[in-house]
Parts: sequence; structure tokens; C-alpha cells
Amino acid sequence: MNYKFIVIEGNIGAGKTTLAKMLADKYNGRLILEQFADNPFLPKFYEDPEKYSFQLELSFMVDRFHQFNNSLINLDLFQQITIADYHLMKSLIFAQTTLKEEEYKLYRKIFNILYPNLPKPDLYIYLYSTPERLIKNIAKRGREYEKNISADYLGKIQKSYFEFFKTQEGIKFVIVDTNHIDFVENQDHLIQIEKTIFEKDFKIGINHVFSQDEIVNQKR
Repeated sequence: MNYKFIVIEGNIGAGKTTLAKMLADKYNGRLILEQFADNPFLPKFYEDPEKYSFQLELSFMVDRFHQFNNSLINLDLFQQITIADYHLMKSLIFAQTTLKEEEYKLYRKIFNILYPNLPKPDLYIYLYSTPERLIKNIAKRGREYEKNISADYLGKIQKSYFEFFKTQEGIKFVIVDTNHIDFVENQDHLIQIEKTIFEKDFKIGINHVFSQDEIVNQKR
């Protein structure tokens, strides 16, 4: 394995957890999944974002830090790779979109204390889909508290991700365009993503893969 720690990220509904599970299962990797379902502020946030945004983002950040810190310290020596469906940097990205200016300044101070204490991923995969496709994916999985998520909100989150990537040094970011692939239903597409992750050599910084033409050419 060229990489010991891979993060599979993406917007809400991008399929990051599904892909992380698939890869960890196939390669006998250690799997770290975000424990968002137990957050009591999440349903409240979607009902009243202005009232509950700070509580939600702060609780997420603390939970993510503790989970990562515990998981990466207690590594299984028999598993050569760790795959996670999030990283702590996600906290800052969402907070930048949801918090008011004064709240965000305080939030960032706390983030800057925690973030340097965690290892950076060897490879950071970002699954890119348009907000319109994300809305369809969200509707398909049918979580009640997600039904009011708007395309505008998803667009802002996506923009925040890309802006954040530009500020980070020493990390290999790979933006995978998934608008024309379905790695859940199409085995060929899944294999293409696996080859992209484990066989290609990426430069430090932002890398883009998988245009529609590239997929067609790979099938020939």
C-alpha cells in the first residue's frame, strides 16, 4: 500500500460512507465512520439553523476530535490501511457556512488548537457531485431530518470545501467527479475508483480525475 491513512470525503449525500465501507472491506482496512446519528442537535439544526448552528458545529468538532484521536492512537497492527469517511477539517468547512461571523471567529480559535494534534491523511479523496444530484441522493436514502436541505446550502458547502483545499499545504487532494459514475450499482465504476486511489501517483495539492470522456475511454 502506498498510503496508510486515506480520507473519503464529500458533500451531504455524496456516497462517502458507502465507498469508505467498500474499500475498507475489500482491503481489510481499519474503518473510521463519523458518528453523526447520535448528535441531538442535528435534527434541531435542520429545523432552526440560526438557533442551533453553534451548538451543532461545536459538538461535532469535539466528537470528531475524540473519535479520531482514539482511533488513530489504537491502530491495529494487522491492518495496513485506515480509511475514514471524514476528517476534522470538515468541521471548519461546515462552520464557515453555517455560523455567524463572531461565532465563527471563536469556533476557529478552538479548531486551531485541536487540528494540529491530528495526523494528516496521506490521501484525501473528495467525491464531487452537483447539488442537484446530491438532492436526489439525499431523497433516496430518506432521512426525515434531511428533507429540507436545499441545493443552495449544498452549493455553499461545496464552495467552502474547495476554498479550504487551497489553503492547506502538504496534502494530496483528489477531487473525483462522480456525476457520471455509480460505484454502488456499477462494478466497473468501482474498479476505476479503486485503481485511481491505489495505482495513480498524485502531486501534493489539488488533483482532478474522472470526466465523462475519461470514463468512456477507460471502458474501451
